[in-house]
Amino acid sequence: MSFLKNFGYALAGIGHAIKTQRNMKVHLVATILVVTVGLFLRISKQEWVDICFAIFLVLAAECINTAIEAVVNLTSPQKHPLAKIAKDCAAGAVLLLALNSVVVAYLILWPKLSYCF
Repeated sequence: MSFLKNFGYALAGIGHAIKTQRNMKVHLVATILVVTVGLFLRISKQEWVDICFAIFLVLAAECINTAIEAVVNLTSPQKHPLAKIAKDCAAGAVLLLALNSVVVAYLILWPKLSYCF
């Protein structure tokens, strides 16, 4: 398979997550908000690296969570305790990274915002 075809599949996966996952939409709105505030506050290059790393970890985790949910639904259409564990752990990973991103945004943006007001 060609590199471009694989790239297209990856973009299709991201697009699917955006179209079907409410939490992915929430993460994207939060991303737009944080990026807008970061631009307004003119944060440093290192702060952008930290913010971007936190953002992309959450977005990637949401895509992985979506993939895990799809595979679990395919292989275990009936309720099963192990299927629940897989789905709950994947969702928990997203939650942990989302909380981390809130902490990163708070540590970088709040001191600058509190200075402005």
